[in-house]
Formats: sequence, structure tokens, C-alpha cells
Amino acid sequence: MAAPWLLSPSRSRLLNTAKNVSFLSRCCAAISHAQYSAVHTPTEKTFDKILIANRGEIACRVIKTCKKMGIRTVAVHSDVDSSAVHVKMADEALCVGPAPTNKSYLNMDAIMEAIRVTGAQAVHPGYGFLSENKEFAKRLAADGVTFIGPDTHAIQAMGDKIESKLIAKAAKVNTIPGFDGVVETAEDAVKIAQEIGYPVMIKASAGGGGKGMRIAWNDEETREGFRFSSQEAASSFGDDRLLIEKYIDNPRHIEIQVLADKHGNALWLNERECSIQRRNQKVVEEAPSTFLDPATRKAMGDQAVQLAKAVQYSSAGTVEFLVDSKKNFYFLEMNTRLQVEHPITECITGLDLVEQMIRVAKGYKLQHKQEDIPINGWAVESRVYAEDPYKSFGLPSIGRLSQYQEPINLSNVRVDSGIQEGSDISIYYDPMISKLVTYGTTRAEALSKMEEALDNYVIRGVTHNIPLLREIITHPRFISGDISTNFLPEVYPDGFKGHQLKQETCSELLATAAAIHITAQLRSQKVLGAVRVSSVPVECCSWELCVELGGKNYSVDVIKSGNLYTVQANGGKVEVVGEWNLASPLLPLSINGTQRTLQCLHRDASGNIILQYHGTSFKVRVLSKLAAELNSFMPERVPEDTSSILRSPMPGTVVVVSVKPGDTVAEGQEICVIEAMKMQNSLTAAKQAKVKSVHCSQGETVGEGDLLVELE
Repeated sequence: MAAPWLLSPSRSRLLNTAKNVSFLSRCCAAISHAQYSAVHTPTEKTFDKILIANRGEIACRVIKTCKKMGIRTVAVHSDVDSSAVHVKMADEALCVGPAPTNKSYLNMDAIMEAIRVTGAQAVHPGYGFLSENKEFAKRLAADGVTFIGPDTHAIQAMGDKIESKLIAKAAKVNTIPGFDGVVETAEDAVKIAQEIGYPVMIKASAGGGGKGMRIAWNDEETREGFRFSSQEAASSFGDDRLLIEKYIDNPRHIEIQVLADKHGNALWLNERECSIQRRNQKVVEEAPSTFLDPATRKAMGDQAVQLAKAVQYSSAGTVEFLVDSKKNFYFLEMNTRLQVEHPITECITGLDLVEQMIRVAKGYKLQHKQEDIPINGWAVESRVYAEDPYKSFGLPSIGRLSQYQEPINLSNVRVDSGIQEGSDISIYYDPMISKLVTYGTTRAEALSKMEEALDNYVIRGVTHNIPLLREIITHPRFISGDISTNFLPEVYPDGFKGHQLKQETCSELLATAAAIHITAQLRSQKVLGAVRVSSVPVECCSWELCVELGGKNYSVDVIKSGNLYTVQANGGKVEVVGEWNLASPLLPLSINGTQRTLQCLHRDASGNIILQYHGTSFKVRVLSKLAAELNSFMPERVPEDTSSILRSPMPGTVVVVSVKPGDTVAEGQEICVIEAMKMQNSLTAAKQAKVKSVHCSQGETVGEGDLLVELE
């Protein structure tokens, strides 16, 4: 039976709060040491009602802890989120505006009115949106409402990358060489970059999450980076100021979780390794890091606490560092909020960070000393996104989740999500589906559990990044700990192509496809127990088939005995055993004695089958020998000439159209810019040609695959 905390939100809201076990016990139910370091005390008075100024998984996450603490919750939502999971979980919910974030989740007036109407005593901002907005914190304080986070001084000091760097220097925290002032123009940026020395990092002074960040290796890239970073910063944070600093090549991104109260006490809660990134946004995180030794860990932790005390920090926060190959570490930024990846810290320390934030906000002292903070086991987090990993390691995908099944039936697996079957992934918000967390007494155990969880995660209706996540956590470089923020471009220099089949795995895939095809044919012979006419004789127990995979045809011989299929394919013998419930999205099989879980994504009467195997979707076609021979006479479809057209690689909004009909463009010249999820992407010409027609305009919303521009 699944641990109680893994139940769906609709079930979990029915549970009696008094019967809920502690958060970490639910997170790591099978581990003997998995107990809270600080068990919630029902008599400790905090707040009667908290409003969560956020949406999605983090809103659900906060609500769970509030329920455990006996605190009533208020959800806010946009009109398109009226049926969202966080709305259903909360005790009360109010609409704060239409879908665009600046009219709803960033609409301070509407949120302040929701607080007034509901009588909420405190606000938890989650991450993103208003979580690091000092004006919002000021307005709450003016109305006597508690902000569950640091005070406005700390938010302002650490929210501005320029000011935070100066404060860090004064607090004797290691900092990266760079320019501490505001960069006014593109030419100023070039001059500064030349003085620092390439490569440099151009990034937004306000905000975070990888938005408004560009690496430049020369003057031209600096000018382009200044343009895009300032535009993204203005769009995401309403502040287009930039700074420039030295880019540390092949760094690790390691962050220290801190926790401080209003009485001058502060702790560091160990580190999180966050080096696996795409477009400066984290993809896979783990705690602890394989790279740090105890001395470096302590030095980083001590400096993080020094910085927190320098700004009189109170609440949970994160100090991010870049660490080079010699374990030199440099301050990057401080996030004055709860981090996306906080669950892995909770798994190895036994602390519920949301509960600690609520206690601190109420004025209680921390319950722990630094020596009380353990590192128990290992935790890994994979960010599951509605993205196409084959396009720049993940361009957003939108759509409705037609089928959704989390791997919550597995031990030591935690899924923080804010969606359910039928939920829509829209262009308005971050495309995160969930945070998938696995725990083990060792790193190898946690990674093995993550592999199993990814194989058992069912997502239909949108493209998702599980193929990339699974390849990352099983790659030899990742397993050995040889990683940096350049991991993805180094391992996949030509882009991600999915799992690459070897002879053994190719044979397994062919054998499984053949077994599924035969099982379906045999079952089609009977309806309600009665035999009907079929192309396959009932008494047949052996088959000669042709399986097409990757444009190549393979001869496959199959012998069936009960649930066992013995298959000769691709020069190897494969034994496949399973229950063969083709109505289930999951196929738990034994392949040559090894337990594997595959997913059958599609199957039709023409022999076409799509299998998710090792996380990647493979298209196969299973035919009889005769059908394969006749199929060879069918005409081949001529592929579209993509060099003469430009289609949108993702859903989004057209920000800039740089050409008009009749213009001549050079290969690589910018044609238009598409913005999706607040990230801007420049689309360029594949060849030198004249523009024949333009099918989009500035401000227009486009879908994936929409025709934008035609070339002659």
C-alpha cells in the first residue's frame, strides 16, 4: 500500500489531520531512521489561516504541511486555473484575475483583496511570482499580515544581484570577478566584457530561474546577449537591468540551504548538487553532492550563514555557489524563498522546511543546533516537464493530460505535483508537471529507484522530458559524479537523440514488440469466450514475423508457451514473460530474467506499435512475412523541404518579426523571435534565400509546427 502522503490530493484532503504521520516518515516510509528531527507539536500556536499566493505543485506542497499543522488554507487562482488541484485542496479559493500572470498571480491588488475577504493572517508565497517582491512584503506588513519569508530588507538586499554581491564581499564571502554596476547599453557591455576577459556571463540584476541569462564568448555574442537578456528580464521581472561577471568554465552549481530565525540563530542544512541544467535552469538535483568533502562543505555552509546573518535573514533561504574543479567556490546569488528542489534536503535532514518557515514567521526560535543537522542517506530529484527534450533539451509542450498516473505505488518515491488527469498545460505558466524525488540509504539505491520510478510514470497528451531524465541518471558520467553545468552539451553535442539501442537492447525491443503483436492477435480470436474467425489459427504456437525498427527490417521467429515467448531476433535469443494486460499503460515484464517496465503508447491493426523502452519512445511495425513483402511495393512519402520554410518549434508568442516579403536573408540570420514561458528564442534562416511570404505578426500566438515564414 502506498504511504499516506503519496495519495492523490482529492484523497489526501479527506484524511483526518490527526492521523497523518510526519512528513519525512511519509517520504521515506521504508527507512528505519526516517523520523522527524522536530515532530510537530499541536499545542504550538502559529496561524489559524494562511493564504498561498501561488499555484501548481508548490501551492499543493504548502497546503499539505498546513493541513498537518491544523491550519486552514486559502488558494488564489486565475480563471483558467479554477479547477486546478491546489484550488480543490484548499479550504477556500478565490479567483484573482485572467490567465496572464501580471493580471492574476502577480496582481497584488487582487491578492490583497483576497486576504481581506478571507481574513488570512499570513501569506506563503511559494517560489516565483511574488515570493521575492519587496513591495508585496511591505504591503502585507502595512496591513498587519505576516509574510512567511524574510523581511523586506533581506529581500531587497539579496534580490538585487549587484547589491547582494557587494554585501557578500563585505561579509567575507567568496565572489566572482566582475562588474558591480548597472550595464546601460550594448556597447558598454562589450567594453566591460573586454576588460573582464571572455567568456562572460550576462544576467538580469533582478530575478532568477535562469531567465535573463546569456553566456558570451565574443563581442557579437555580448551585444546579442545584452539585447535578449534585457528583454527577458523586463518580461519576467519588470526590471531590465543587467550585470556582467566572469564566466567560470566547467563549474559545478552547488547550493547551501540555510534556515534562520528572528532571534539571530542560523543554520546551514547541507548542500544540493544542481549542476545538471539546460538554458541555466536545473533539471536533476541531488543531496548531498558527490564532489564536496566535509571541509569544503563546512566552509561553504559557514559562509552561507555569514551572509544570512549579514542581512539579518529569517526564514528558509538558499545561497548558491559556483564551484570549480579545485573546490574553489564563489557566491552566485541568494534566493530569499523556498527552492524548487527543497524536498531532497528534507529527505536527508528530516526537516519539513515549510513548517520551519511557518514557525519562524510566527516568531519561534529554531529547535536545532548546527551539530543536530544530519546527512542521512541520499535523495535525487528529477524535474518532470511538459517539454520536447529533442529540441534544445526541452522546448515547451502544451496540451491536456489525457492519461496521468504517478509512480506512487513504489517505496521511497515522492511526487510533488499540482496536476491530475485532465489538467491542461498552457502557454501561460511554467511547464513543470511534477518534481519526482527518490530516496535511498546510498546514492546507487536512490538512482536505481529513480530509474524504476521514471519507467512507471505514465504521462499522455503532452510531450514530456522523461526520455532525457532517464538517460541522464543512467549515464556513466553522471553515475561516476563527473558532472558540471556543461554536462548536457558535452554529453550530447549534437542534441539529445534519445536512448541509443545496442545489439542486446535492440533484440529485447524487437522481442517485446513481437510478443505484444501476437498476444493482441490471439486475444482478438475470442469475444466473450467464444471463438471467432481470425487470421491466426487458434492452435498456432510459432510465428515468423518481420519487424521494422528505425528504417531497418528484422526477421523475428517466435515460439509461445503459456506466458513465455522465446524469440530469435537480431542474432540473439530473448525470453519474455509477462501478464500481458494490454489494457494497462504499464507492461511489467521479465526479459531474459531481468524485471523491466515498458509502456505501450500506441497499437493499431496495421501492426504499428509505439513502445516506451528505457524512457524513449520507439516506433516499430510488426508484420507477417507475406505482409512485409507486399508492403515493400508501397510508395514512400516524400519528406517536406524544411530548408525553405520556418515552422514554430514550440507554442508561444511572436515577439519580433525581423523580415518582410522580398527581403534577402543570409544563412543563420534571425527571422523572428518566439517567447514561451518567459524565455525568448531566436529563429534563424536555414539557407540564403529571398523571403517569399510571412505568415505571422508581432504579438500573435502560434502553436508548435505553425508555418511562420516561407523562403523561395
